Amino acid sequence: MRDAHSILQSPIYHRRRRRVTQLITLSNERRNVAPPGTVRGLLQAVAKMMSEESEPMRHIDLGSPSLEQPAAGHWFPGPPPPVYSCTLTPELVAKAREELQEKPEWRLRDAQALRDMVLKEQPNLRTRLDDAFLLRFLRARKFDYDRAMQLLLNYHTSRRAWPEVFQDLKPSTVKHVLDLGFLTVLPHPDLNGCYILCLRPGKWKANDYPFEDNIRAIYLTLEKLIQPEETQVNGIVILADYTGVGLSQASNPGPFLAKKVVSILQDSFPIRIKAVNIINEPRIFKGIFAIIKPFLKEKMAERYVLHGSDLRSLHRKIPQSVLPEEYGGVARHLDMSAWSKTLLDSEEEFIVEFCQPDPLEGVVLPDSMLFEGEQPGGGARDDDTFRGLRSQLYYCY
Repeated sequence: MRDAHSILQSPIYHRRRRRVTQLITLSNERRNVAPPGTVRGLLQAVAKMMSEESEPMRHIDLGSPSLEQPAAGHWFPGPPPPVYSCTLTPELVAKAREELQEKPEWRLRDAQALRDMVLKEQPNLRTRLDDAFLLRFLRARKFDYDRAMQLLLNYHTSRRAWPEVFQDLKPSTVKHVLDLGFLTVLPHPDLNGCYILCLRPGKWKANDYPFEDNIRAIYLTLEKLIQPEETQVNGIVILADYTGVGLSQASNPGPFLAKKVVSILQDSFPIRIKAVNIINEPRIFKGIFAIIKPFLKEKMAERYVLHGSDLRSLHRKIPQSVLPEEYGGVARHLDMSAWSKTLLDSEEEFIVEFCQPDPLEGVVLPDSMLFEGEQPGGGARDDDTFRGLRSQLYYCY
């Protein structure tokens, strides 16, 4: 397997890059749009050209879906093509219009408007500027340009704020998390078209590996989930099974890490979380939720549903037809391997996406955009909060 560095050093790459740059520039002049200005866009085009020629370099999938039918076991939709083409069904187009204020006739104009904002306000920001990528942020903020721009900046700022999570972020580095069975995505969406991210925090023990590895696996999963346009419109549902969670797991993250996780999910990632279903939660979960709740926005806090061990309550939120047998469903046993394979098969696209220089290098951001823990005194305040909350955990336990 060739990594991004070896590709960038290849003379074939540089020869193709000059040709592709000319083609992209010509295409953009005809479309009257700003040039993408990203390494990813060039790599996609170069990889496509190399696959069509007889040069002795292996084709690398950088996010373009195959025209062939997916192989057996590849049930999740492929990533979008490099040149945007809407894949939404008429029903989802209508849903996006109603819920997200997305107008099909203005879709590309809106993407261009956000692209112009980035080039004008943050010309040094190393980010993808293709239509498919920018539409993620527009949909997540209901096509409000200013809010979408803020979300895009937060998306990149979070990487700088948490290097333990984002440095060298690729599926092979979290294989131990996947093998442990910490998370998976159920193969069938619910009745609203939401894919279901299943988390099992009780599988992790504090002495297994750092807690941040769990966050890395979750983030990679979210990145994969958000690629299909249907997920951008429908959102996702989280199912968290707290079987086996004890004091060590509950107290390990602390409010500082909890704040960062919540900040990413709420303010720094372009995905719509429609519901969080908690099952088999122990008494100690009251203490866990006490850590999380102060950082949740009111709308998000209202989407948490605690079911306990009552599977009938869960089935009122998620139909049995899409749940595995472990949760009273009829969709066979919980399969942890299918999603693991989906992520690991995407290794090279994540290398291109995340194993690159800091996208914010040379970009000056206001202090207000820093995570609170990075600001002066932030860590001390979190330590004081944690001492108070830990006492609640011991009381609940």
